[in-house]
Amino acid sequence: MNRREYLRSTAGLTAVGTVGLTGCMGGSGGTGTLATHVSDQPGDIGDFESLVVTVSEVRIQPADGELIAESVDDVTADLTKLQGDKQKLVAQSELEPGDYEYVHLGISNVEGTLADGSETSVDTAGEAGLKFQTFVVDGEESETFEIRSEETASFTADFTPVKQGGSGSYVLKPVADEVIVTYEDVEATTSA
Repeated sequence: MNRREYLRSTAGLTAVGTVGLTGCMGGSGGTGTLATHVSDQPGDIGDFESLVVTVSEVRIQPADGELIAESVDDVTADLTKLQGDKQKLVAQSELEPGDYEYVHLGISNVEGTLADGSETSVDTAGEAGLKFQTFVVDGEESETFEIRSEETASFTADFTPVKQGGSGSYVLKPVADEVIVTYEDVEATTSA
């Protein structure tokens, strides 16, 4: 089963593929869990031998409330290994039930090695990191996603490197149409 089928069957910006949720925290006191994954869309990833992204923070914006920022201890993910159905869990956040407007991944470092072994510059668009604010929830595009009590919302943030003209440098960009949020009961995720 491919990642999109998996996500739809339990309900993906970006890990960052289908590696199921492992070690999901159970909600207590009526909270829910947001499991943030990263993954890679094809783009110019074929140019790379490795493309290691370091995620240092996940920021989550409730529709009604203050921004929630959580450190994730510099989790690294090599995007060349996260293509197709693969993803990597980078954070789990226990949150209050309700609607949320966006998820922002704070990227502290990107190291790119091209297929020929040379190093290359890979930047994020501006200093904003990677912000995901359009989601596919239950097969429909939405500007918000929901955290449900005693459930795990699985968010997969897809992003891709894009070559910048003749400069030889790359920019890491979010792939908005691939950000899928799915839901699973906490009991199902903790017993798996």
